[in-house]
Amino acid sequence: MKKIYPNAAAALDGLLFDGMLIASGGFGLSGIPELLIAAIRDAGTKDLTIASNNAGVDGFGLGQLLATRQVKKMISSYVGENAEFMRQYLSGELELEFNPQGTLAERMRAGGAGIPGFYTATGVGTVIAEGKEHHDFNGKTYILETGLVSDLAIVKAWKADPSGNLVFRKTARNFNPPAATSGKVCVAEVEEIVPLGSLDPDTIHLPGIYVHRIIQGQHEKRIENRTTRKKDL
Repeated sequence: MKKIYPNAAAALDGLLFDGMLIASGGFGLSGIPELLIAAIRDAGTKDLTIASNNAGVDGFGLGQLLATRQVKKMISSYVGENAEFMRQYLSGELELEFNPQGTLAERMRAGGAGIPGFYTATGVGTVIAEGKEHHDFNGKTYILETGLVSDLAIVKAWKADPSGNLVFRKTARNFNPPAATSGKVCVAEVEEIVPLGSLDPDTIHLPGIYVHRIIQGQHEKRIENRTTRKKDL
């Protein structure tokens, strides 16, 4: 099965449709699939529901899709760093389903593992628990969360081989693997495609069985918040 495509638009060809659910990897601006996000923007696909830890920043990452009003709903943990995200939410233009970070990651992982739901104590007694089933285990209350299965997963990795085996770098590993497994189809953008057999099996973070299409590209790698201090004299 040929998995390598020449560019992001070609890799997404035939996969996009209005109203779809997309799981997007990344943590802040670390490991975000920026080329695939830009291609979705250019495709004009609308009424999207996007599950992602956050929504990038204004004008970059998922922030681009918010700016073009292509997103109907975000399933996220964090609204900060993106003024347009906050503005659309507070004005009622954007639906937002808050999930604690660990819960969102587990919802993606559970969806990829075929687990329809799981109980967690995270969020009990808060607005997160409203409308959800409660159950007591050993005298402690838990809420039921559902596994998340997306129509499309878009992720960014450091290395891939032609079979789609992926290696992530550091913080990029937080949400990309569970996001990838949650997708009915997964498209990955990578910094480098290496020959088949050159990856040590013990270093592979995501088996290629989960990955359907791959592109290689150049990435901007922005710094989300640059903090500096005066040099000591």
